[in-house]
Amino acid sequence: MAPKKPFVSKFKIQLAAGAATPAPPVGPILGQYGVNIQQFCVAYNDGTAEMKGSGLVVPVICYVFEDKSFELEFKTPLTSALIKKELGIKKGSGKPNTEKIGKITRKQLESVASQKMQDLNANDMDAAVKIVAGTAKRMGLEPEV
Repeated sequence: MAPKKPFVSKFKIQLAAGAATPAPPVGPILGQYGVNIQQFCVAYNDGTAEMKGSGLVVPVICYVFEDKSFELEFKTPLTSALIKKELGIKKGSGKPNTEKIGKITRKQLESVASQKMQDLNANDMDAAVKIVAGTAKRMGLEPEV
């Protein structure tokens, strides 16, 4: 949800859960918007504390206001990361059209879709499963829908 007061700028950044530090790439991105880097790191790490150590990448939208204060809007982890976690694989196929690396069941697709539902453009579980299945195909998996 966008903030209630008007913002000057906004940007998106994807970081590992609970691992925001002032080092690049965080510092340079925040510096160009005038955001206090340490406050951002503390806010991001607090907001993703329950996922820390999971290795998940969590996208966040940062709204910057005139007084250089900011507000964070946390999104769900990336669909591909959730699929990799669900199946216990390290990475997708380098050539997903020709080299398949495995299969993903309907139940596994529903598990990922239920976690991503708030960020997906879907009205029901079937539509959400189709979206997740599309990501799985691009990773070199064969979805069993």
